[in-house]
Order: sequence, then structure tokens, then C-alpha cells
Amino acid sequence: MKRACVVGWPIKHSRSPLIHNYWLKLHGIDGHYTKEAVEPDKIEQFFNTLSAEGFVGCNVTLPYKETAFRLAGRRDAMAESVKAANLLYYEDGVLCASNADVAGFLHNLDKQTPGWDQIGLPAAVLGAGGSARGILKGLLDRGFQSIRLTNRTRDRAESLAREFGAKVAVVAWEDRAEMLSDCGLLVNTTSLGMKGSEPLEIDLSAFSVPGVVCDIVYSPLETDLLRRAKEAGFHIADGLGMLLHQAVPAFEKWFGVRPEVTPELRALIVADLEAQG
Repeated sequence: MKRACVVGWPIKHSRSPLIHNYWLKLHGIDGHYTKEAVEPDKIEQFFNTLSAEGFVGCNVTLPYKETAFRLAGRRDAMAESVKAANLLYYEDGVLCASNADVAGFLHNLDKQTPGWDQIGLPAAVLGAGGSARGILKGLLDRGFQSIRLTNRTRDRAESLAREFGAKVAVVAWEDRAEMLSDCGLLVNTTSLGMKGSEPLEIDLSAFSVPGVVCDIVYSPLETDLLRRAKEAGFHIADGLGMLLHQAVPAFEKWFGVRPEVTPELRALIVADLEAQG
């Protein structure tokens, strides 16, 4: 039996096992997918002994995407460009890293809010962790000329902005509401607003209508940010689509079959989120 997992801290909220085990059953593959909660002081050992523990690879979520990139023995072009990995797998016994966040993020917005990249206005990004790296890469690839980045720890945002160039400008966290002025896209890449986490406090009144608000948090499916954005007349994109679409290349790497994201799969995850409140 082939085993894979998703690793993070915390990890209780993850629906990745539902996705991959659904596909395993659908395609009749002898495999299993679990979630592994690993404390920060044990994460390097976890990655270094992944194969020895019987795993063919893993997904990586908060806060370990940059660590996964650093520890991989081989990295593909996308992981190199982002300097973060959400997918680990083995080739010829070597731990390899990839990043499917970029494609997952773009595919999700293309599906939920068509035309989002044709607004011609600046974008605002909250957070400077591993997920933010993939999203900045995606925005630049789609031609955004001005991106405003803010993070609770300013030094992390400054460091990230230097890596991505002059089109990314850092704004102080306390000025996050003001930075929305004239923006056409807002993306939350932090864990704020996630079930069990602190709320995301941000005033949306300076944001441009009809702008697009995206939250990569998917538990709850409609975060407080998305609820307020919808009430204010903005277009919204939840984080579930990004989760579903980034899972496709991972499943293919580990199990040799390229699965599809279907309405039935999305309905399965939505039902589970609703059942858990």
C-alpha cells in the first residue's frame, strides 16, 4: 500500500485526506492518505525520515513550506522560483520539491471570478509566509504591475518584497485598511479567520467596487472576510478551489493517475465543512 500525508501545525482543519482518499477509492488504488501534526522542533526529522516512515511523499501546509523547500534534495523550476514547497515526492530515492500553490491559486480564481486579472488595478496581499510566495508569483505571472504586501511581522514582508522585485511594495500592518485604496484585488494568505484562529480585522471601505476578495482559508468555507466582502458588493473566491486544484499534481506524482476536480468532490468537502460547523 502506498501512503502519503499532509503535514502542518496545526493540521486538524485539513480536508486533504478527504480529497485524496476519495480519488484513491474512485480509481481503485491501494493507498491511504493521512494528516500528520508535527511540532516545529520535530519537522526537520519528519522530512528527513519521510521515506523510512513508509510515505511516498506529502503535502506541506502552514508553517512548513519554506522548510520543505530547504530540505529537499531536488527542486523543480516552480519551487525554485517561489522558494517554498507544498509538495514532496521521491525520484530515484531523492526527496524532490514542487509548488502547486501557484497553479491552484490561479485556477481557483479563473473558475470562481473570471476576469479577475483584467481589472488593471493594484493587488493587496496579506501575509508573508510560504503561501504568499506562491500567490505573489501567480500575480506577477498574470501581469500585475503593483502589489501591496503587508504582514504582522514587517521584516518578513520586507525580505519577501526584495526577492520579488520593485513591483511589490511593503505597507505597515497597521495601515492595511488604507492600502486597499484603489486596489482591485485583495488576497488573504494568513491563517487569520481560520476556525480556531484569531479573526482577521480589516476595514474594506477603501476597496474598489466591484473588486475581488480571495481568502485562501477554507475552514470555514465562507470566512468573516468573505461574508463582509459579499455584503459590500465585491466578488469573492473561497479557498477550497485552491486546495482542490493544488491536490491534482500531488496525487499524480504519488499514485500515477491524474485525477479530476469534479462538482461531486467539491460537494463532498463542502458537506463535511458544514457538518463540522
